[in-house]
Amino acid sequence: MIDMKLIREEPELVKENMRKKFQEEKLPLVDEVQALDKNARAYQQEADDLRKRRNEISKQIGALMKEGKKEEAEEKKAEVAKNAERLSELETLEAETAEKVREIMLKIPQIIDPTVPIGKDDTENVEIERFGEPKVPDFEIPYHTDIMERLHGIDLDAARDRVSGNGFYYLLGDIARLHSAVISYARDFMIDRGFTYCIPPFMIHGNVVEGVMSFPEMDAMMYKIEGEDLYLIGTSEHSMIGRFKDQILPEEQLPQTLTSYSPCFRKEKGAHGVEERGVYRIHQFEKQEMIVVCRPEESPMWYDKLWQNTVDFFRTLEIPVRTLECCSGDLADLKVKSCDVEAWSPRQQKYFEVGSCSNLGDAQARRLKIRVKPADGGANYLPHTLNNTVVAPPRMLIAFLENHLREDGSVYIPEALRPYMGGKEMLSA
Repeated sequence: MIDMKLIREEPELVKENMRKKFQEEKLPLVDEVQALDKNARAYQQEADDLRKRRNEISKQIGALMKEGKKEEAEEKKAEVAKNAERLSELETLEAETAEKVREIMLKIPQIIDPTVPIGKDDTENVEIERFGEPKVPDFEIPYHTDIMERLHGIDLDAARDRVSGNGFYYLLGDIARLHSAVISYARDFMIDRGFTYCIPPFMIHGNVVEGVMSFPEMDAMMYKIEGEDLYLIGTSEHSMIGRFKDQILPEEQLPQTLTSYSPCFRKEKGAHGVEERGVYRIHQFEKQEMIVVCRPEESPMWYDKLWQNTVDFFRTLEIPVRTLECCSGDLADLKVKSCDVEAWSPRQQKYFEVGSCSNLGDAQARRLKIRVKPADGGANYLPHTLNNTVVAPPRMLIAFLENHLREDGSVYIPEALRPYMGGKEMLSA
C-alpha cells in the first residue's frame, strides 16, 4: 500500500509506475481514489464544522437557560438535534468512503526502485552474477525422483494415490535425513551470522494475510481453514512480519534480524500447477527464511546482505548458483525490488529458482500499522521489511542430488553438511 500523499500530490508518478509494471488496466483506480478521497475530506470537514457548531450551541443553551429564555433554548436544542442527525449521516459516509478508498489502495502497486529493469514478465529478468562453475558430467543424470527412488528415499505413489493427492510425498531413509540435515544446517548457518532463530505460528488471521501480501498472491497461494479466520502460511515471512502488527518499535531495537523455520503450504494455483512426479512444485514443503525490519535508509544494504547469505549458503554446499534481477512486470505489487537465487541443474543444463529475496519498502508496515519511535523523540515513521529464502527443501534437494551424483549412483555429501548426517561422506543404495 502506498502513501495517500502520493495519490494527492503525484498521481502521474503512481500512474507511470503502473505503466512500468504493465498494469495499464489499473490506471483508472488513481482517478477513482482521488475522487473518493476528495469526498472523504469534504465529509470530514463538514462533520468537524458541525461538531464545532454543536459545542458553540451547547454554551449558548446554558447561557439562555440561566437567563430564563427557555423558548430560545428549545430552539437551539432543536438545531442541535438536527445537526446530530446530519453528523450521523456524515460519519456513516466517512466510514463507507474510507473503506472504498482502502479497498482500492490495496490494489495499487508499490513504487518500484529506480534500479529495477523494465520488463513484462519473468522471461525478461536479468542475470546479475554467477557463483561457482556450472558442470555437466559425462554420464547421464536421471530425473531427481529416480535418483531418490534408487536410494529408497521417496514414495510418491502412496502420497498421491492413497493419502493426499498430487503435490504431496513421503521422504524416507537417507533422503529424509538429508532433507532435515539441510534445514538444521541452514538454521545454524543463519544463527552464526547473527540472526535470531524463531519458530512462528503456522496459521494466521485474514487481516495478517491482507497485510503481508497482494490479493493475486493470496488467491494463488493460501489455503483457508474452513469455518475459521485462519489461513495456512505459504512462507514463515507472513507470520514473522505479522508479529509486529499494530506495534510501535523503539528505534534502538532496529534492525530486527530473524531467521525462521516453518512448513509451508501452497495451492500452486495458476499456469504452473503441481507436478505429478516430482518435488519441484508441490503443495507442502519446509523452509528456512530470513526476515529483516529496519530503518528505511538501511534497507538497500540489508537487501544485498540477504541474497548474499543464500549464495554463500549454497556455495558451502558446493552448488553453483546465480542471481537474477526480477523485472518490473515480475514484481508482486508489494515489492520494491526483488531477485531470485537460482541453482545449476546439470541434468537440464540450466539454472532454476531455489530462493527469492525481496525488499518490500514500507508496504507491509503501512498495511499492518508497524511504526518506529525515533531515539531523538521525533515523529514516528514506518520501517522497511525484507525477506529472503535461506533454503527450501525438498526443491533444493534437486540441485543437491544432481550436482553431487556420482556415476555409480552414489551421492557425495559436502563437508559442511557431514556433521548433520552423522559423519556420512556418501549416500548409496
